[in-house]
Amino acid sequence: MCFRGWGERKGRGVYRIEVEKEEDWWEVEALYDTCFAPGRELLSSYRLREGVAKVADLSLIARDENGVLAAAIRFWPVRVGEGEHRVLLLGPIAVHPTRQGEGLGALLMIESLTEAVRLGWDRVMLVGDAPYYERFGFEKLEHVEMPPPTNPERVLGLSLQPDAWVGVEGLVHRDA
Repeated sequence: MCFRGWGERKGRGVYRIEVEKEEDWWEVEALYDTCFAPGRELLSSYRLREGVAKVADLSLIARDENGVLAAAIRFWPVRVGEGEHRVLLLGPIAVHPTRQGEGLGALLMIESLTEAVRLGWDRVMLVGDAPYYERFGFEKLEHVEMPPPTNPERVLGLSLQPDAWVGVEGLVHRDA
């Protein structure tokens, strides 16, 4: 990875970026509970994750110099369409409310996407707000459908290799 280890973010603190370990699970889940509305597990993206292991090498956390969890990002494998195209599903990504505005979300995004390229992944998708994710190169996926209830305007994708989304269309389903 291009950053894993200690580094300062915008002069507001020093953070260590590392791969999420099994013992971090409860703490990361508590962060997600803090950052997202109750019932987040009912979303279609969560159903795609059930019974599927996250992509461990891409699931990162940021801790401050005192070891306090400040941010986390996870990725999951999914399949799209009849061609069974394998895709990374990004999410959730969360930054503790007291640490927002320090660039930690962007740092985790860039680090994990850089590693995804290194590991040979071709494409990544997410369900999110286009104005935030466009700065990383994400665009609306016109021909990819998340299971309901998902607003199709929020289904975004990024090619990690040239033309990686060309010909990839259809319903998103769990990776077996």
